[in-house]
Amino acid sequence: MTPHSNRAWLLLLPAIAIMGLVAVIPLLTVLNYSFHDIFTLESRYWIGLEWYGEIITSQRFWASLARSALFSAVVLTIQVPLGIAVALLLRSTRHPTLYLMALAMPLVVPWNMIPGMWLTLVGPQGLVGPSLIAAGFDYKFTALHTWALIVTMDTWHWLGLVVILSYAGLSAIPRPYYQAAEIDGASRAAIFRHIELPKIAGALAIVLLLRFVDSFMIYTEAFRINAGGPQGATTFLSLDLGEDINAYSYGSAAARAMTYFLIVITVVWAFVQVTRRRTP
Repeated sequence: MTPHSNRAWLLLLPAIAIMGLVAVIPLLTVLNYSFHDIFTLESRYWIGLEWYGEIITSQRFWASLARSALFSAVVLTIQVPLGIAVALLLRSTRHPTLYLMALAMPLVVPWNMIPGMWLTLVGPQGLVGPSLIAAGFDYKFTALHTWALIVTMDTWHWLGLVVILSYAGLSAIPRPYYQAAEIDGASRAAIFRHIELPKIAGALAIVLLLRFVDSFMIYTEAFRINAGGPQGATTFLSLDLGEDINAYSYGSAAARAMTYFLIVITVVWAFVQVTRRRTP
């Protein structure tokens, strides 16, 4: 037998080096800062876990965590089923590529431009602003309206990603599956449940992870729309982190960032474990 060689692992060295530079080293730096009270980069004082204790015992942290988790749950509940439905509709159209290109356009719009675009749209002089104002829509002082605007804006921005990945999964299903279902007289609901949904499960797992991580740490949209208002109703975890950074409280900001990192990593790890157990 030919002896096993591990030299192929050498090909991974460039990727490992890049990951170390852009991910591991910055992460370790932030972790180190989280144990210090920082006045300047030269004036740092070791305080151990004090920042973490202050964050975990803060009612504001738990309130922001609940709002961030709720926002992620809302957008996933809306965007994933809607994206799958749109992908199924595109399967029956003549030129799905054109529709996919149109749906992908919001994905290339810079994040900092999107809130400005929507504020212009719903403003008093905007395209739909007068109609919304006449209907009583007030995103500045009504929390439910602020949430509706941010969720709608986020859905417009990211729905294309869900549709594209779902459509790719549906397109990869072999034709014989549908032919067998047609012979058996399966209903459209049965085809979706027993053929299409299991076959696109891998793509949906990627969608869920990407959308959870992004929506859980939403910042630009919530800050630009109402700066966390009204009365803190849209103050998410990332906005608390932004306040620490703006206040030059870098030690607290580092501890807060590491706390958020651990939360996201834990959720992703749990999701991967559950997905592996359900995979036949």
